[in-house]
Amino acid sequence: METPDLPALRSYHSWIANETLEDYSLRYTARSFRRWSPFVIANTALGGISFLALETIGGSITLNYGFTNASLAILVVSVFIFVTSLPIAYYSSKYGIDLDLLTRGAGFGYIGSTITSLIYASFTFIFFALEGAIMAQALKLYFDLPLVLGYILSSLVIIPVTLMGITMISRLQMATQPLWLAMMALPFVMIWLKAPDEVAAWTRFVGRDTGSSGFDALAFGAAVSVMCSLVVQIGEQADYLRFLPEKKASNRLAWWGAVVMAGPGWIVIGGLKILAGGLLAVLVLGAGLPHQTALEPIYMYLVAYQHVFDNPALALFCATLFVLVSQVKINVTNAYAGSLAWSNFFSRVTHYHPGRVVWLVFNILISLLLMLLGIFETLDVVLAVYSNIAMAWVGAIIADLMVLKPLKVSPGFIEFKRAHLHDFNPVGCGGMAAGSLVSLLAFTGVFGPAVEAYAAPLSFLIAFLTAIAIGFATRGRYYLARPPVDASLAQGTGPVLRCEICDHGYERDDMAYCSFYERPICSLCCSLDAHCHDACKKSHQDLESSRSRYFGEGFRRRIAPHMPQRLLKVGGVLVALTVVTAALFLLTYRLIDPGAETPHLDNGGLLLRVFLAMLPLLAISAWWIVLSNESRELAERNLVGSLEKLNETREELTRSERLAAIGQLTATVSHELRNPLGTLATSVAVLQRTSTLSGDRERGELDRIQRNVRRCVRIIEDLLEFSRRPDVSMVPLALDAWIAEQASDLRALSGVELALDLDCDRIIEADGERLRQVLVNLVQNAMQAVLERPAGAPPGRVAIATAAEGERVRITVTDNGVGMDDEVRRRLFEPLFSTKPFGLGLGLALVKRITERHGGSVSISSEPGRGTRVDITLPAAGEHADAA
Repeated sequence: METPDLPALRSYHSWIANETLEDYSLRYTARSFRRWSPFVIANTALGGISFLALETIGGSITLNYGFTNASLAILVVSVFIFVTSLPIAYYSSKYGIDLDLLTRGAGFGYIGSTITSLIYASFTFIFFALEGAIMAQALKLYFDLPLVLGYILSSLVIIPVTLMGITMISRLQMATQPLWLAMMALPFVMIWLKAPDEVAAWTRFVGRDTGSSGFDALAFGAAVSVMCSLVVQIGEQADYLRFLPEKKASNRLAWWGAVVMAGPGWIVIGGLKILAGGLLAVLVLGAGLPHQTALEPIYMYLVAYQHVFDNPALALFCATLFVLVSQVKINVTNAYAGSLAWSNFFSRVTHYHPGRVVWLVFNILISLLLMLLGIFETLDVVLAVYSNIAMAWVGAIIADLMVLKPLKVSPGFIEFKRAHLHDFNPVGCGGMAAGSLVSLLAFTGVFGPAVEAYAAPLSFLIAFLTAIAIGFATRGRYYLARPPVDASLAQGTGPVLRCEICDHGYERDDMAYCSFYERPICSLCCSLDAHCHDACKKSHQDLESSRSRYFGEGFRRRIAPHMPQRLLKVGGVLVALTVVTAALFLLTYRLIDPGAETPHLDNGGLLLRVFLAMLPLLAISAWWIVLSNESRELAERNLVGSLEKLNETREELTRSERLAAIGQLTATVSHELRNPLGTLATSVAVLQRTSTLSGDRERGELDRIQRNVRRCVRIIEDLLEFSRRPDVSMVPLALDAWIAEQASDLRALSGVELALDLDCDRIIEADGERLRQVLVNLVQNAMQAVLERPAGAPPGRVAIATAAEGERVRITVTDNGVGMDDEVRRRLFEPLFSTKPFGLGLGLALVKRITERHGGSVSISSEPGRGTRVDITLPAAGEHADAA
């Protein structure tokens, strides 16, 4: 694989570049963006507990399994959710990452966590659909609005608020929280005061699936399985907790309070709401309404508010207002979390990110589709199946956070960047796969009714134990593909580094060093890059062998390059088109008047046939969209690459013109000064031969004049040398022997000790005179730096070392002199730049020019007071120096 000289800059459109819209989706949340107080973040996160699906779940398990089994299940699962949610909330808050990024570093790997992104996205659109259906039921009851139009309205109203991310959501939750709390608490206080007999009847309620009011192990297990679907709610809490400011001594109590209250603490109020849902469902049944109606929150709170107001119209208004406020509060959270989950999933699968807002709309469309399919009527089954997979996922994460990290089997921090992670980590992936498989088999009844009832807890237990076992068996070696701190990246200064792919600045925690492009890169650009093939995590040989291990060369020549990525993109686009089209067809079906006459054909059958006939067209459209997008991206890359090469060429021409002007100036000045200096040198020599001066003072002055004249002559020669083109006459040189031959002349430059460590034993093609000039300049500078050290410093020393490095050789000149700061080191190779008051500033400029004319390179490292090291690399000409 060839490393490109310069990557084309990636350009993000205004949506993605605007973090007020993006909210750092796909990446670490910058410290500079965490500008909200712990109280505001906690209040925003707790706004999500307003979802009325909790009451529906509580009513469902109470009506089905009775008060005793339902209340015990609520208590047990609430404690379980609190314990398992605490470490997730802590790590998300500490590292500023959402649940997807947390999953990557907690045992699943970079690609392995795409599966969990789907699980999390499913949670968001399932509960969005449930809450949207509840809102539509309220609109139908109060405004007599058809359910289908209610579904559409409940979906569209969420988009404007969620569009601006946490900025708008936090304002919404802050404004509505007092009203919501008051309206939620008031009816229960009145029920407790006015109808204690009805509360007592609730505590004696026997479910329709149980034969008595006592404890039933199977009914308890079934209630637990439904409740376990709520374990993933911590993901939505983490989506807000990542915006908490850094924990400091000044905010330690507030920070921990927000983490606990808004993290696992949601289940405290949530558990009470589930319990209250059972009470309200029993009250609705007592009012003579049917079982299905008793699970609709609008009827639950209508009956509840009838205990507050005697006026039926006022009770209906308050119940409707409370339901609408609750649904807006929760569905902005569901939609926001879903947009993050889909962004994470599709960015890794397709290496493409159109922006969080696109996936926001996509998530709402899927939710609308589920509403139209009637998800509310199949609530128990949907949540019971979902809980098996969700519990396996959480079990694998908790195994890492609560066991493997404290025992130092896995890294003690959360690494989320693609550049540092393996694609798949068997710890999380294996644990979740084992837990999901066994629990789903148990849920089908393969292992009997007792195991079926406890399928969800079994899923967590198996995933938890399997992940721990795999972690110890692999000793955690699949967590990191390479060390997360790269020395090349660490050379930068300041808290913010510039990504040289998108040209935006990001904090260090969000940056990696890309060995493919050989420059710093942000985590988003790293995720979206489709050209590197993870070259940073494996060598060229490993990459080639992995490509040809399963498929022969002939097979690979017959398929287009990057075909797997292209097929994944087509699949993703096809899914999106299918969802949109299915939603439109289903919407059309639900809007058809059931009483309309449709001779010969059933409405549903007709629409289904048309939809199936459109699928091939949708597939062709998806393929065309992907190819068109690739063509556009290729054209943009070529254009940007051409512009960058043009800018580079322009800079090179400007640099060449500047050097040519300096060369012409130095040549002119040197020519004008040579004659008077030559005359002055001759005159001094004549005076020395003919002078009758006998005093020491007079002879000393004459010698001083002669030394300065010679110095001026050397400066003129250097100026002339710089003005000439440094042509080289290449001959074979045995490098070690040649440097040893120059040692006596080099030691004569100063009394500083010069040590040799010659261990190259290679031949180079070089111009000996030009290379000697390079060596003299370097050694002279090193000796001068040693002489400038303060009194009392250790003995000064300059060393020359050689070494062979593959097809190149390295000459190193080191000293323990005064060293240089960053500013001086940055300007070292500029012509006429010197740190000496009377320095000419051409030495290192000549060193660089001559080295490059030999096909080599020069690098310098130095620290003030610590000395300097200069490395020159040159091409080698042979294996050994015996023949030279």
